[in-house]
Amino acid sequence: MTLRTQVLIWIGFSIVVILAIWLFRPILLPFVIGIALAYILNPVVTFVQRMGIGRAWASAAVLLSVFGLIIGLFVVVTPLLITQIVGLASRLPGYIGDLQALIRSIAPQLNEWLGPARAAQLEASLAQFLGTGVEFLGSLTGQVAQSGLTVINTIGILVLTPVVAFYLLLDWEGMVKGIDDLLPREHRREIRQVLDQIDRSIAGVFRGQASVILVLCVYYATGLTLTGLNFGLVIGLMTGLFSFIPFFGFLTGFVLSMGIALVQFAPNWWLVLVVFVVYIIGQFLEGNVLYPRLVGQSININPVWLMFALFAFGLVFGFVGLILAVPLSAITATLMRYAVARYKDSALYRGERVAKPAAPEPELALAAPPVPKRTPPRGAPKQ
Repeated sequence: MTLRTQVLIWIGFSIVVILAIWLFRPILLPFVIGIALAYILNPVVTFVQRMGIGRAWASAAVLLSVFGLIIGLFVVVTPLLITQIVGLASRLPGYIGDLQALIRSIAPQLNEWLGPARAAQLEASLAQFLGTGVEFLGSLTGQVAQSGLTVINTIGILVLTPVVAFYLLLDWEGMVKGIDDLLPREHRREIRQVLDQIDRSIAGVFRGQASVILVLCVYYATGLTLTGLNFGLVIGLMTGLFSFIPFFGFLTGFVLSMGIALVQFAPNWWLVLVVFVVYIIGQFLEGNVLYPRLVGQSININPVWLMFALFAFGLVFGFVGLILAVPLSAITATLMRYAVARYKDSALYRGERVAKPAAPEPELALAAPPVPKRTPPRGAPKQ
């Protein structure tokens, strides 16, 4: 099979997969969540299995523990979250007006510092930015909350997701062995190396990224609540959940928190500074502690491309696209790095020319053999 044929086959396979995801996107969510959950919990089930417990019992015990924890948190936290989300959505127009009034109240001081023209320009820009930003974040918060509640309350997800995760965990080793048996014998070692890199990338996405999101949710929700910020719990959870989009989660929570803190705490600027410090410390922990230790270089995707993938997949495939965007981006990045490495190892990149076979030497004309000198017989008379 030629290289061109292989490339065409893989392109066709990718197109079929994308069309299948787009066609079945309304029913894919419980299966996608189940696959992700099984992938995350497989090391835990394997660890429990090594203690002498059967695979089926280990899978059931781990899944029951996880879903019990999720349901418990849902029952305890959800009423408070609903109250804060509704209150935040209803208070946003008032916060916008209060911010504009606060800016007008400090206008005389700005006139002394900057001059009337620059102060008026700065006042108009700040009012427009804060008003538009808070309004946008409010609508975004409402949409995310509505989407999340719809997902949680869907009976199909609550029923299908545990079933899908259980059967995948039960037959995980058999599926891995079956895929390994299908690999071409000639290229098995190389394909295994690529699959191992993909596995590390996906592990960084699911296990590492999930750990980062969990830690940031707890940190921001606790920190903002302790400062006394209104709706600090829901803003902190939103900041942590959106952290899987580079810089978006931090900027979203920071703008919303600082806007509310200015209205709520002014002229007590120390409390405003405390809210500011909470986000600075959180950003430092995220960039210098959590990501290097929990995720590392396993994803290795440019943040610009990651944000593009999230928005593009979310636009085309909806909520399923948001879940699939990061792992598919990690797989694509791994395959692209492999393709670039193979390209740099090829004669096309190095500029080597294939040696042409040497031309056959021209055949030489055969000279006539010398005529042997005849010797006269003995006794013959000499002439």
